[in-house]
Amino acid sequence: MAQPHFLCMLLFLVLSSATACDRCVHQSKASYFSDAAASSGACGFGSLALTISGGHLAAGVSSLYKQGAGCGACFQIRCKDSKLCSSKGTKVTLTDLNHNNQTDFVLTSRAFMAMANKGKGQDVLKLGIVDVEYKRMPCEYKNQNLAVRVEESSQKPYYLAIKLLYQGGQTEIVAIDVAQVGSSNWSFMTRNYGAVWDTSRVPNGALQFRFVVTSGYDGKWVWAKNVLPADWKIGVIYDSGVQITDIAQEGCSPCDDGNW
Repeated sequence: MAQPHFLCMLLFLVLSSATACDRCVHQSKASYFSDAAASSGACGFGSLALTISGGHLAAGVSSLYKQGAGCGACFQIRCKDSKLCSSKGTKVTLTDLNHNNQTDFVLTSRAFMAMANKGKGQDVLKLGIVDVEYKRMPCEYKNQNLAVRVEESSQKPYYLAIKLLYQGGQTEIVAIDVAQVGSSNWSFMTRNYGAVWDTSRVPNGALQFRFVVTSGYDGKWVWAKNVLPADWKIGVIYDSGVQITDIAQEGCSPCDDGNW
């Protein structure tokens, strides 16, 4: 059982190290994957990544990946060559870790070309790497709650692994507890990798979850009261019944919005 004083301390530590400059504009470079599927790896989204944002996906450096906490984060990116690129840029979802620190992002080719002015997509693609500016944006999943997918590695009743999908707002989930519906005997889950969490202490019956959700310096518990049925199945996606839409509070000084 997760003790209340431990949970309060965890929340304090998480918030004390939280980043409140997510909406500030950053300067960097971006390149692209030749294979769209290559950008769906380290977060564990797999082929589901292509359904999250229409294939506009990105791998981010470790400071954006945040040991998996950044998985599913959304960013607006625009290239700085005004002759080839639009001022609008493109919105991408972070689904992978970029190991090459020469660029903050590696985009799918579809997202890379989407930064271009009309008819200039191939010209931008030929550059291979471009100077960009970017900022984190809220993820918007209209009429879509946070969802929990039971992973194939789960072995009922001894082991449960779940993947989180459709996490909205400008948020990060940094801790998860699970309990039987109606019980206060909570067990903590561990981030296995990316958006995948697991536990070998699986409660019996239908399951509820509570999440520690951070946004900038703000954080809170979100309670999903009835998520997995007692007969939960591997490979099935379950609606959590909660929708996360929090927006991070600015804490940068100064914070240049880049006229966005």
